[in-house]
Amino acid sequence: MEAKAHAKYVRISPRKVQIVCDLIRGKDTKTAKAILTQTPKAGAELMLKLLNSAVANAENNHYMDPDNLFVSQTYANPGPTLKRIRPQARGRAYRISKRSSHITIVVAEME
Repeated sequence: MEAKAHAKYVRISPRKVQIVCDLIRGKDTKTAKAILTQTPKAGAELMLKLLNSAVANAENNHYMDPDNLFVSQTYANPGPTLKRIRPQARGRAYRISKRSSHITIVVAEME
């Protein structure tokens, strides 16, 4: 049995979030929370909030023991990109891509 939590349209690049995802994948939830609280990355705070939500979903919706959970999957997929224009010299315009991401955490019980 597994429980999921999604965060959609988060205004951070998926490349930045994937670094934090790799840190906690496969760890038990207590260790993952400790890692996320001490990680000085931009996506760590979002991932901590999402991990707490996934653990709460497992406990309340699927009646799992929160002490017996681990992070089985975590990934960040690209969301829609906002395209903006920045003026440059000689009348040119450079494109700025403001990226967003969809983050998912899946927790499962240890066997």
